[in-house]
Amino acid sequence: MFKQLWRIAVLGLCWLPLHCGAEPAAAQPARITVFAAASLTDVLQELGVQYTRDSGVKLTFSFAATSILARQIENGAHADVFMSADQEWMDYLEQRALIQAKSRHNLLGNRLALVAGADSAIHLQIAPHFPLLAALNGGRLAVADPDSVPAGRYARSALVSLGVWNDVADRLVRAENVRGALLFVARGEVPLGIVYETDALIDHKVRVLGLFPEDSHQPITYPIALTRTAGEPARAFVDYLHGSAASAAFIKFGFAVLQK
Repeated sequence: MFKQLWRIAVLGLCWLPLHCGAEPAAAQPARITVFAAASLTDVLQELGVQYTRDSGVKLTFSFAATSILARQIENGAHADVFMSADQEWMDYLEQRALIQAKSRHNLLGNRLALVAGADSAIHLQIAPHFPLLAALNGGRLAVADPDSVPAGRYARSALVSLGVWNDVADRLVRAENVRGALLFVARGEVPLGIVYETDALIDHKVRVLGLFPEDSHQPITYPIALTRTAGEPARAFVDYLHGSAASAAFIKFGFAVLQK
């Protein structure tokens, strides 16, 4: 009787991998979630493919207006890396201890552009009190929402500085993000829009009428930071974004690369 009970007990232990010699489950590849401003979509998707190919690390991107992403992180959405299109929303998360403050630094710069459809006959020179309203000819000006989205804030500041904001404030189409503003122009739904220079470069259905003076608005910088819960895989990806391959890609897409 004792021998039978002992034999049953030994057989029962074989369900445990530790005793039966079963191999442990293979380690899952690291995964990183990156929340990034919509204007970074194309360049980060290209870099993400290359990074995964080289490192085996899986990347998940979420692209949207910086304001939306910051609030999602505040509300508990999982992200490892946050790439903002302005300082204000990065400040917002830092003040709430939702990023690793020591990891924060400026990565990229950009310019603000006035765009029209590729086939448009409009010609404008950006200058104080330039005839923006007349150029709209009854149409509307597409901008990212200036009440919350960085690109829209920069646009409003530039137009205020140049003395034409009051002329067009009631002629705006407020897009959810800068790519939405670009789309309105590319589809011919509005005659003019204000977007980042890098956005204009990726869509052949629009053309740049001019760049806004850099002193007409706050410098357009993209800070990057690790979130509070990010680990070493995320830190390695941020380091990669400072390497020569990433810098070349950023420059190709029209960004200015800033020194860390």
